[in-house]
Amino acid sequence: MSNKTYDIMKYTVLTLLPAVLTLWLTLGDIWDLPNVQSIALTISAINLFLGSLVGVSSATHNRKDV
Repeated sequence: MSNKTYDIMKYTVLTLLPAVLTLWLTLGDIWDLPNVQSIALTISAINLFLGSLVGVSSATHNRKDV
């Protein structure tokens, strides 16, 4: 994985998706939007999956540096 791809994924996992998840849960509750929980769980699952990929990539990269 290139450094640019890693940086984008790391930003997405640590900042973007948690912010979108919080926004969706908040607005969904305020406006009584449909399927709020299902969509929130989907965002959370995607974030967990991407976070795992970032973690594996980081561990692999750090192992090569030693």
